Amino acid sequence: MFQVFLISLILVGFAVIAWRKRAYPVAAGLGGLGALLDVPGASEVATAIDSSGLWPLVACSALMAPISVFLLVHHWRHSKTTVRRWSSRHRRRQGVASTWQLLWFGSAWAMRRRAKIVRPSLRSISWWERLGVPATEFAVPLLQAGWTRVWCSVEDVVLVFGGPRTGKTAWLAGRIIDAPGAVLVTSTRTDLLKLTGDLRARRGPVHVFNPTGMGGRATNIRFDPLQGCTDPVTAAERAEDMIPMGSGDTERDNWAGQARHALSGLLYAAARGGLGMAAIARWVGSLDDDNIKAEIVEKLGKGDEVLCDLVLGFLKTNSRTRSSITASMRPALAWLTNPAARDAAAATGPLDVAELLRARTTIYLLGAQTTHSASLVAALTGHVAREARRIAAMMPGGRLDPTLTLALDEAALICPVPLAQWTADMGGNGITIISAFQSRAQMLSKWGAAGSAEIINNAGAVMLYGGTTDRDDLLYWSTVLGDREETYEQRGPDGRVSGTASRQVPTFAPAQLRSLPEHHAIILRRHMGPVIGKPERAWKRRDVRAVLAQARAMTQDPTMSESAWTQTTTAWRAARDAEQAVVDAAEQVVRSASGDQS
Repeated sequence: MFQVFLISLILVGFAVIAWRKRAYPVAAGLGGLGALLDVPGASEVATAIDSSGLWPLVACSALMAPISVFLLVHHWRHSKTTVRRWSSRHRRRQGVASTWQLLWFGSAWAMRRRAKIVRPSLRSISWWERLGVPATEFAVPLLQAGWTRVWCSVEDVVLVFGGPRTGKTAWLAGRIIDAPGAVLVTSTRTDLLKLTGDLRARRGPVHVFNPTGMGGRATNIRFDPLQGCTDPVTAAERAEDMIPMGSGDTERDNWAGQARHALSGLLYAAARGGLGMAAIARWVGSLDDDNIKAEIVEKLGKGDEVLCDLVLGFLKTNSRTRSSITASMRPALAWLTNPAARDAAAATGPLDVAELLRARTTIYLLGAQTTHSASLVAALTGHVAREARRIAAMMPGGRLDPTLTLALDEAALICPVPLAQWTADMGGNGITIISAFQSRAQMLSKWGAAGSAEIINNAGAVMLYGGTTDRDDLLYWSTVLGDREETYEQRGPDGRVSGTASRQVPTFAPAQLRSLPEHHAIILRRHMGPVIGKPERAWKRRDVRAVLAQARAMTQDPTMSESAWTQTTTAWRAARDAEQAVVDAAEQVVRSASGDQS
């Protein structure tokens, strides 16, 4: 009798599970069979029919159990059941990410699961040693949601949207300080340099590229846009960086495309002739002069056949068309009117990107909110990014290790690089892109509707600060953030509550997005619902407070000279170099041991 009861209990258990999963036919069949086995006298009848006792019933139950499991799994994976299950979870979470989602997809532990992929060098150490590696070496902290910190991988593109003085620069400063490798920073102010420059000096050299002379900061790194342009491919890439496209205006993009082709040929001719960018500006201003045309043809010589034909076709076109092309080309050369920009472009030798990456260099590209220096800043940014991508292709795993971080603050104003293309594949090369904008409308004005949609779609994480009052932006983000189910009271004509009902409302209404509390932001991440929390502010960090306090002490104590501060920074660098030498020696020993074993 005990065997009969046990089998009956198992079948009834399966029936309950099937009923809860709304597989009613399966539940009815299993429940009926379980009840039949539990009928009084069932075992006596079975013994009388078959001398083997309960074995036929046991065989029947054993046959029904796997069939029931198969039907339950099939029902569980059915599209209808999946949608119903997801909808139920969405209602329970009120449209935002659950704690389980935060832990599984956005926690530091979740980032450690991919640490060996995004940082191939971590494969050579044990899992126990990897636990001691700071999460900032392979992940980017986004914000603090309750007791949980939300992260994203260094291979994810991060976009930050927030109006002036909402805190995005303070958050970006922390990401620059924590970046494990080389960093390239663009900014319209000197705030990031003041907050992070001294701390980045502990990791490697710090350079400033200041073509506008902002804040009296001297330029200590120079870049000539003609560098490498004797190669036709490099000349075409440099022209692409200096003349942006994708604004959404078909006619404007058409002329910009032709200007790119023409500028690439002129860059190629000037580089082959050993001239400077000033010669190109002179050519563009006097293309109706036959002597200028003859000079360009002479400098081209017997170079690349296709590019030479392209330049000759440009020179032979009618003056009206040529004037329209040069009009689209002139903004890329406007920086030549600024003495500080000309000095920043007066390089004495090529810029070695491989050495910059190896030394974990930080480069600050400063530019005012004007367009005359944007092409020069974009040319340097594009050169570093493209060379880094070529170097990554030759490294283990096809990634830079440590990663290169592109911290593009106000990218739409001073650095209109082709983000639509970069965000598609740079992350897989070990290049982290963090770009900050004042609004989505600002992105639309620079890259157009299609380009902006592509950039946002390629982003692994989007951070939204409050403060914007643009109706289209608020409606767009409210739609992207999704809906939730809200219960409300129904009232009769007399005003009394007659019942309750539910309705779909935005998880974050436009008015809520506009009036987000100070120092709060909303995160959109893949595989997760939206998360609201507090991003880190750089001036709250201990290391930043210590540096600022020491800087204040320097200004208040006249006995502490600038050389003392320089000596302190030099000591930090020496300690870092010594630590790196020990690591390199250990890696060499490991490689030697591996070679002996092989």
